[in-house]
Amino acid sequence: MSRLWEKGLPLAARVLRYTAGEDHLLDARLVPYDVRASIAHAEMLAAQKLISEDDCNAIREGLKALARSFAAGEWHISLDDEDVHTALETRLTSRIGSAGGRLHLGRSRNDQVLAALRLYLRDAADDLAMRVENLRTAIGTVSERHGEVELPGYTHMQHAMPSSVELWCGGFDEGFADAVAGLQAVRTRINKNPLGSAAGYGTPGLPLDREATTVSLEFDTTQNPVTAVQLSRGKAESALLFEITLLTQDVSRMASDLLLFYTQEFAYISLAADVTTGSSIMPQKRNPDVLELLRAAAATTQACLHESLMITAKLPSGYHRDLQRLKSPLFRSIDLAIDSVDIMAYLLRGVSFLPDNIELDEGIFATAEAYRLVRERDIPFREAYRQVAKRYAK
Repeated sequence: MSRLWEKGLPLAARVLRYTAGEDHLLDARLVPYDVRASIAHAEMLAAQKLISEDDCNAIREGLKALARSFAAGEWHISLDDEDVHTALETRLTSRIGSAGGRLHLGRSRNDQVLAALRLYLRDAADDLAMRVENLRTAIGTVSERHGEVELPGYTHMQHAMPSSVELWCGGFDEGFADAVAGLQAVRTRINKNPLGSAAGYGTPGLPLDREATTVSLEFDTTQNPVTAVQLSRGKAESALLFEITLLTQDVSRMASDLLLFYTQEFAYISLAADVTTGSSIMPQKRNPDVLELLRAAAATTQACLHESLMITAKLPSGYHRDLQRLKSPLFRSIDLAIDSVDIMAYLLRGVSFLPDNIELDEGIFATAEAYRLVRERDIPFREAYRQVAKRYAK
């Protein structure tokens, strides 16, 4: 096994394990993206007469075959591979011969990693936005079924003003609409083409056409100057993690409300049996564990955001291996957000509000009464406020 950076010198096994880290496990999701970026790079090299059309065709078909066989489970990325990039190039060269060794002309593993990652992040942000829209649909269904049910609105955990299931749903729906807009806005940072920047200083003397790969890979722009590419590492990642954190905070707050509504003291809602769990000791219990885990999700995504920000915070410009550690919090947060959004949407479809159990304290209408006095008696609001307040003085 010859890794992309290897020069024939021995590497201690324990050093390989430490430097490879989790990449051989994490990179499975990047295989189709590295294949796509590599094919675009090869086609650009051929168009620039830097490799032959025959070699380009062999590279293209070889990479497509490797992507199909990977999807079919016929091979996996091992620790010896180190990462997706070595895994693909090694297998490609084994399959098509010396033409596989021509693929790396004009690129470093640095811009190769970033190109695959940005293509993945673009799809991940779009996919998550679509799932949030599905969650909004589930919220809309709750509102359609139970929207007219009255609820107390709370401030300071006390009955404050009248609300309804429709209003409760609407508040969260707007928050999740905001999350979709935020996920779409992240594309501005994600969708820049790093290919051709190589290790961060370009490819002197090599006539690459960076615009060609920008068009081929549907990037919005070519990132310039080349020194900006490595300096931007962590920015798109952290921007996405920030939006995910805001998203999961709203999921967590919705979960917190539902947990309160589900207590025996409130009993505002019922949950479907298939989303609750039993107790190991109390035969009568049905527990809303899933909501408790949803409530905790924002803590994990915020920790991932902080980890990403702290990795890059004080690095000098240029490439540093520290950046490899961005993958783990990034992928962990994306996966948790997907699971959390999907499970909340599933849970909401089985939520029923129980109006017979919902009582509104008479004081909840005090503000409306003060407004009535203002309109009917033409008195200042502060005077109306004082008059109504006396009725509830204890």
